Amino acid sequence: MKDEKKKKKMPEKGKLNDLEEFREYPEGKKLTTNQGVKVSHTDDSLKAGERGPTLMEDFHFREKLTHFDHERIPERAVHARGTGVHGYFECYKSMSEYTSAKFLQESGQRTPVFVRFSTVVGSRGSADTVRDVRGFATKFYTEEGNYDLVGNNIPIFFIQDAIKFPDIVHSIKPEPDNEIPQASAAHDTFWDFVVSAPETTHMIMWLLSDRAIPRSLRMMEGFSVNTFRFVNAEGKARFIKFIWKPMLGTHQLVWDEAQKIAGKDPDYHRRDLYEAIEMDQYPEFELYVQMIEEEDEHKFDFDILDPTKHWPEELVPPMKIGKLVLNRTPDNFFAEVEQVAFHPGNVVPGIDFSNDPLLQGRLFSYLDTQLIRLGGPNFHEIPVNRPLADIHTNQRDGYHRTMINTGKVSYSPNTLDNNDPKPATKEEGGYIHYMEKVEGKKIRERSEKFKDFFSQARSFYNSMSETEKKHIIKAFHFEVGKVKSKDVREKVVELFANVDKKLATKIAEGVGVLPPAEGEDSSDADIFPSFSMEDTVKDTVETRMVALLAEEGFNYQELMMVKDAFKNAGANCKIVSKHRGMIKGDNGQEVEVDNNYLSTSSIMFDAVYVPGGKNSVETLKKQGYALHFINEAFKHCKTIAASSEGVELFRESNINGVSFTKKDEEKQIVSDNGVITAGRSADMEEFKQKFMDAVAMHRHWEREMKERVPA
Repeated sequence: MKDEKKKKKMPEKGKLNDLEEFREYPEGKKLTTNQGVKVSHTDDSLKAGERGPTLMEDFHFREKLTHFDHERIPERAVHARGTGVHGYFECYKSMSEYTSAKFLQESGQRTPVFVRFSTVVGSRGSADTVRDVRGFATKFYTEEGNYDLVGNNIPIFFIQDAIKFPDIVHSIKPEPDNEIPQASAAHDTFWDFVVSAPETTHMIMWLLSDRAIPRSLRMMEGFSVNTFRFVNAEGKARFIKFIWKPMLGTHQLVWDEAQKIAGKDPDYHRRDLYEAIEMDQYPEFELYVQMIEEEDEHKFDFDILDPTKHWPEELVPPMKIGKLVLNRTPDNFFAEVEQVAFHPGNVVPGIDFSNDPLLQGRLFSYLDTQLIRLGGPNFHEIPVNRPLADIHTNQRDGYHRTMINTGKVSYSPNTLDNNDPKPATKEEGGYIHYMEKVEGKKIRERSEKFKDFFSQARSFYNSMSETEKKHIIKAFHFEVGKVKSKDVREKVVELFANVDKKLATKIAEGVGVLPPAEGEDSSDADIFPSFSMEDTVKDTVETRMVALLAEEGFNYQELMMVKDAFKNAGANCKIVSKHRGMIKGDNGQEVEVDNNYLSTSSIMFDAVYVPGGKNSVETLKKQGYALHFINEAFKHCKTIAASSEGVELFRESNINGVSFTKKDEEKQIVSDNGVITAGRSADMEEFKQKFMDAVAMHRHWEREMKERVPA
């Protein structure tokens, strides 16, 4: 069928900017060159005879190979491994009392956003679930121009001054002599830097906590890290920090699970994010702002400009101001996720900077690195970076210029073009920097309060639950246990004795050095519950993944009852069996298997259920994969449940010390630390509710004592 084409008239002189009006978009796509010339053959290069040399006049061959040879751009020096999605931000209430930023002026006002999540240390090819800080960067496409909120899932940073940024990154990256290890801090150079720069102590406590191995990108907090300012229309300023709080709560993986996922599905977090959006289970976060009046700047025990210090929510209560909804995946990963350029210096009127020395350095570094990574100064013209607001500058030329500016004038002031584009007044929305009196001697020094490296680290450790403390100690054993230098391991113990002597002693036990002779006691330190993940959302099963283990002859009614209950509650159930395809229930009805054991694992799920059905359970009892599935989920403290004959599979497993329903107790339902079992005549409605309540708890840490479970 012939392509239908419109007749186009030639553009008028001086109207070349309107070329888009003259483009033709036929329904059927044909392969073309970059110049739009249709290609008749793309499998063989042009040759002098069928076995002759390739001819350089083959313009299609040259263009295709040249483009391929130049496809890679330099990956980000840090935050190379990441993914991104589109969405919108909705303002809850007017913030005009505090800021003149227009996207925060009206309740219900929506602003398009692009969000990129990332790990920090690893290369683009590293795994998602490594122990690391996670980047949480949001680009707001506001009517006043782009505003970038560039943060992490941990509220503080390793260093206090940006001049040390190359040092911390060089130390944590793979060691230069052998390029090992990838995406890991568990090596000598990093810990040598830590013990040489005690300002890192507080950040290390957060890094070795469960926050560094999030269950999902949808289940972690985000923090601006640096201190900024809100400035209102009257010119009054307040110091601020931002916090993103996930609506699903803040949840984690366990370390064994994180390591296994890295091998079986290195794209786990990316896949989880995209699948949630594709199933219309849109990730949501609420935005909070912490504010400190200028006159209160010095009333705290810590310096509010110190990026290694957190503003505890108990001291600086956060105010909820809006919601982020992520509802669309990229159309092209490279064009959007790889080419998106964030910069903390991209602010709009009403938001300004503080003298945070880490922020001051970032204002230079982010722009500088984009120039080389994206090939020149015009990266703001890439579609994902281009603001919705009009762009009128006197900049010109440079690599990859896509805007076509007409006229003679590209300077200011001018008379030839009526001094266009003119600077905007404050009333017209022109950006006015906050007027702050600055004076002092030129000096390489830092505030005296910056030199307190341990107080908040003590508070952090004292604020942890006993389970979280155990996880931190195990993390030290893994990370520092990989350090070859005994001298460095000894210095790590000495350093963290300044946080807590008992902690340092337990670290020493696991890394093969002597315990510290002296140290501090963190039990007297302040407790800030907001530092802990213990008190997070635990009342929903929304978006949770539940594995249903079944074979031929499964109890169809039980399986479908549980599956439908979780589906109605917003969770996702997958049937796992030995083979893909259809399997029959005990009533002859069939269901489709979603995964076989080789294509998935318990580590991909939040909970496991085994329905009854004598034939199904007898088959499962003979399958090592099924028994391992149960044991591994139990070891990772996840909810596991079984009904009627399904309980027999638990008896075949290595789950010891847990109460199960006995055969003569047909109606009994037992709930024991996240193991839910129901007899043949039990009330399934009650069973379903207990099962869902247990899944909502995320983990059952009481079971961590049962380490004898082989998995």
